[in-house]
Parts: sequence; C-alpha cells; structure tokens
Amino acid sequence: MQSRSVTLEEIDELFLQWNGHINASALFRRALKDEMQIRDINPHEFRTLFEQAVEQGYEFDEILEQTSRIDDLEHLVAEQAESMQQSTTE
Repeated sequence: MQSRSVTLEEIDELFLQWNGHINASALFRRALKDEMQIRDINPHEFRTLFEQAVEQGYEFDEILEQTSRIDDLEHLVAEQAESMQQSTTE
C-alpha cells in the first residue's frame, strides 16, 4: 500500500483531537467512495478489476503507468485475458 499525505487545517486537527475515536482513515476512504460515485465507478467492480490485473501479473506501478481511468483498467484486464486465452489455445 502506498500512503499519501493529506493536508489538515488546524481546525481539522483540533476536531480530531477532541474526538480521538474518529477513524480519519475511514473518513478519507468514504470521501474517495463518494468521488467514485460522482464518477459512476462501482468500488467493488473497481477492486475486482484491480485484483484481476494483479493476478494477471501486473505490479501496482505498471497498472498506474498504463492506466489513468477505469476504462483503461478494464481494457488492460480484458486485453491480457484475451492474450492469455489465445496462448492456451495455440
């Protein structure tokens, strides 16, 4: 997993300090899911596509290098599956 830095304003830090039980990581993931919904990306399908790409032998950096949106990832996975299928039938 690659971590990213997140900028917190002092007011955010104060609120989180007052409420130490809040899982800030979960809030971040929820915000990402909201952004995915805005972009019409099903998080479960997205995870499945990513896992398929990894199972096909792609490393995270390769996936990142070869894709910039979910359509690219779908194409990458389908192309590799088709290539693998052709090599097994030959």
